[in-house]
Amino acid sequence: MMDILTAGPPPRLRDAALIDEIQALKRERNAVLLAHYYQTPDIQELADVVGDSLALAQAADRTGADTILFAGVHFMAETAKILNPARTVLVPDLHAGCSLADSAPAEAFADLLQRHPDHLVVSYINCSAAVKAMSDIICTSSNAVKVVNSLPADRPILFAPDKHLGAYVQRVTGRKLLLWDGVCEVHVDISIDKLRLMLGRYPDAKLIAHPECPEHILAEADHVGSTSSLLDFVQRDAGRCYIVATEVGILHRMRAAVPHKELIPAPVHADNTCACSECPYMKLNTLEKVRNALRDGCPEVVLPEHVREGAERALRCMLALG
Repeated sequence: MMDILTAGPPPRLRDAALIDEIQALKRERNAVLLAHYYQTPDIQELADVVGDSLALAQAADRTGADTILFAGVHFMAETAKILNPARTVLVPDLHAGCSLADSAPAEAFADLLQRHPDHLVVSYINCSAAVKAMSDIICTSSNAVKVVNSLPADRPILFAPDKHLGAYVQRVTGRKLLLWDGVCEVHVDISIDKLRLMLGRYPDAKLIAHPECPEHILAEADHVGSTSSLLDFVQRDAGRCYIVATEVGILHRMRAAVPHKELIPAPVHADNTCACSECPYMKLNTLEKVRNALRDGCPEVVLPEHVREGAERALRCMLALG
């Protein structure tokens, strides 16, 4: 009886009170909450803008808020700070990193550039601010093909840090790219053997995949694209069943958009709790951490100005393409 009496309100009421507190803190701080599609459903529902890396970079660039709270991973919040030096940029959890960004340490990246001084450098937005600052232009999975096609045909290109996205862009554009050897642990964990078994069980299903997946996954896919492209595809396509090869968080938005369609997460090698592709870093963010960041004004993203300026130049080159 003591446990029941002291347990506090049920989860639904606790969440409602927490959401009310977050909304009040947002008004008090004149804050905007940006969230990636891979965030948990409760954070997505609370956010002012939900999108992929390109949409969120554009939203950060045009906001008039004094404070940007970025519910994603660290490189995304860095991107918001790069574009908004005078604004406060907060993150719910400073440890929400990215295996792909971590695969390209700035010092090692600088060494490679010294060995290839003639190359134009295209860096995927999933990298650190320091790597962005050493790049000529940034891309996202939404516009990587467009970015590469915009570069002079007679210049060699170094593409970093995702080798699978780079290989995909290379196949689509026909451009020869020097690829950094980096991967996203979420997308490489998708099991081709389990996937083929699943396709056998669902013969009418269409496989849709993010280009961070390895080529043997993409070769099986009916559609390859960024998270926003995958979301768009399930809405405009006439199919009724889809196997989705990317982080499972996108299914929340998809199910809201097409509740009459069947959406199945692609299987992974490991037997984890959901048997789906889940980013442990994205899932570090919680409503409580969102509230704490707004209440306490930290963790705050701070960048050296020389790094920020170099990274902004490369980002502005991307944004100028539209």
